[in-house]
Amino acid sequence: MATVYALFVGIDDYPAGRWPRLSGCLNDIEAGHRWLMERLGAPPSVRALTDRTATIAAVTAAVTGHLGQAGPGDTALLWFSGHGTEYAAVTPQERLVEATGRCQALVCADGPLPDKRLGALLDAVAARGAHVLAVLDCCYSGGATRDPDGEPDAVARYAPPLPEWTREPAPAPPAAPVARDTAGPAAPRHVLLAGSRLDQRAYERDFAGRRHGVFTRALLGALRAAPPAATYREVLAAANARVQRDERRQHPVLAPAEPGGPADGPVLGGLVRPPAPHLLRYGTDGWEVDCGGAHGLREGTDTAGATAFMVTGDATLTGHDATPTGRGVTGTGGGVTGTGGGPVVRARRVQALRTLVTPDGWHPDRTRAYPVAPSSLALPPLAVRLEGPDAAVVAAALATAGPGGGASPLLHTGAAARPDGLRRVVTGGGEARVLRRDGTPVVAALPLTGPADARRVARCLVHLARWHQLHALDNPASPLAGLVRVEVSPWTPGRYAPALTPDAAGELVLHYAGRPGAWHRPEVAIRVHNHGPRPLWAVLVDLTDSHAAHTGLYEGHFIGPHGTAHVFDGDPVELSLPPTRPERPGAEVRDWFKLIVAEGELNTAPFRLPPWDPHADARDAPSGPPVDGVLHLAGAGGGGSGGTGGARDTGPSRRPAPGQWWTTTVPVRTVVPRPSGRGT
Repeated sequence: MATVYALFVGIDDYPAGRWPRLSGCLNDIEAGHRWLMERLGAPPSVRALTDRTATIAAVTAAVTGHLGQAGPGDTALLWFSGHGTEYAAVTPQERLVEATGRCQALVCADGPLPDKRLGALLDAVAARGAHVLAVLDCCYSGGATRDPDGEPDAVARYAPPLPEWTREPAPAPPAAPVARDTAGPAAPRHVLLAGSRLDQRAYERDFAGRRHGVFTRALLGALRAAPPAATYREVLAAANARVQRDERRQHPVLAPAEPGGPADGPVLGGLVRPPAPHLLRYGTDGWEVDCGGAHGLREGTDTAGATAFMVTGDATLTGHDATPTGRGVTGTGGGVTGTGGGPVVRARRVQALRTLVTPDGWHPDRTRAYPVAPSSLALPPLAVRLEGPDAAVVAAALATAGPGGGASPLLHTGAAARPDGLRRVVTGGGEARVLRRDGTPVVAALPLTGPADARRVARCLVHLARWHQLHALDNPASPLAGLVRVEVSPWTPGRYAPALTPDAAGELVLHYAGRPGAWHRPEVAIRVHNHGPRPLWAVLVDLTDSHAAHTGLYEGHFIGPHGTAHVFDGDPVELSLPPTRPERPGAEVRDWFKLIVAEGELNTAPFRLPPWDPHADARDAPSGPPVDGVLHLAGAGGGGSGGTGGARDTGPSRRPAPGQWWTTTVPVRTVVPRPSGRGT
């Protein structure tokens, strides 16, 4: 039977005159021990070192001897509450491993135990197959204390270094190599829950008449509120929010934090599961999601309400999460299930690193952190600069080009407009020319002799904005990045041809064969490979230089782990010039194959857009991205990817759900060669 080996170290009574006395550390380890007994079905094997017994040698021996008994399937827990410290790195080895030039250490009863040394001891236990967790409530613990310069009742766990710690020691004889906690990704690692960053102090204070570390109290509260399968990442997010409400100068740390590693496993060990895209927690300014402008969201409040997040399906909700009306969730004491995929929170302000949100019709538990994923995003508008004598006429038309007769959210003509994809509209001489930043035309010049023509110009700009949003769609920081790839190769009946490689401009260039009057259009095979370990959903959007978009190549299906999808079931894909362009030497057409990958089905309606046609009836509403400028990442209804419900030819319909998503683009240029054979 698996055993939990626990070592609790708490030091209040430091030697007088050397370091300040503390008052909450023994309370911390007592409370931690009590939580551990509540959590486990079988009694753990526990050892405690307190006050003067917690020397460097005793702690080291207890880690190697007591925790070192843990084997495969067991768990080893170290919980330290006491002083921490930092001091200048003096030895060559210290300078090598300490990028800040300073060492961090736990302060035992008789001196410092460097965090790098402790990390190596814990990783040695992990190397024997045990799951290892370290909880450190001391200053500088994110690299591995508490401080008397804080609030009146707040004391930092910080011990000033002694002079002998920073003297260059005499050369020592060579020692046997010791494993370091900077080992490669395949090495076993311990999980660290630290009370503060490596450059911060950690505090203790009174809570209802009893002294505790701010981090310990927050962590134990988060552990007790979390569901049994909660991951370290989810628990620390909730604990961090609690710490911020008590002590803004202190920020807890989780390590190692890479997605899909031990941080995404359950507390005290278990199977690692795919990480939640983002986490919802209650912070100092109310509910917030750890996603912001740095992750690709539009900052500010003007379009914040269009950004929403949904609680993902693997979250365990209770009746405490429901509203009295049950809107958005159901259940009054048992499990809570979201309608249409999960309860939703809507953004009220997007900041650089977080988004302040408001729950939509439900009351989350403030003591918990919830895994969430984007369910709708406000897309960036297209920046437009109006120039020339008739600019005011076009501006008037744009003011009524949006939903309900208002301004279109897809366009921004103000001084703060983002330069991405900037379009200049130059008026004069009875026409309007829509130009790129470099002055080249985007579409043919449009007549501009009155309000009707101005409305056509406005309609053109809205259409271009829709297309540009799809072309610019990106999520480079996604954990799904690179798991699915598009491969384009010449089509050869009955055999596999190597994939084409892009030219110096990053494009795949395909050439017509033959000669004028007897041209042969290029044919290719397109394959979509899932290199990941689980099924992923993918759609291939073809964006053309006529400002059209369609999903006819690959309309959206799940691809199995390490599986391959063949566009048109392996039949050739013919690439050719559109009928409006004669197939003559030098003619060309551009396509952008945009692959969109997600954990669940997306609504593909936003990925369809007809070519720009200046003669189309303005009253016709072409299909395409929503006119409100919002990309909905969860399909409507609950049926197929088009959001219309019902089954698809790939099998039973699946309920669309938000989650991780990623996109990549393959530029393709199809060229009719010149007589010399050159493609340009």
